[in-house]
Amino acid sequence: MTQSILIVEDDPDGQALVSHVIGHLNIPHEVVGDAEKALSMLFDAEQDFQAVIIDLALPGKDGWELLAEIRNNPVTANLMCVAVTAFHTSKTREDALRFGFDAYFSKPLDPTRFARELESLL
Repeated sequence: MTQSILIVEDDPDGQALVSHVIGHLNIPHEVVGDAEKALSMLFDAEQDFQAVIIDLALPGKDGWELLAEIRNNPVTANLMCVAVTAFHTSKTREDALRFGFDAYFSKPLDPTRFARELESLL
């Protein structure tokens, strides 16, 4: 089973940019627009994700709540989770890393830096 990355992003431009970067790294990926779809895919035994890229500002359940559900489920507790947000402050970065994200990127994403750092994480 090939591992892939799940992108959880509600903004079409954000989806396109992150998909483009991941595609450039030749990593299979899926894109969903909200936390509920993400959770159903993550807990589906047919899927095997190596990482989840999560926008913090999602409709419905936000990225923080999605991370909490991922970390609280034994099946996904150790999954690499990467936060992305347009609402960047140094406190948001600190909170994201303390709360359990493995990495944090502010928007607008620098595609080259994002690709390089993501590749080093994987």
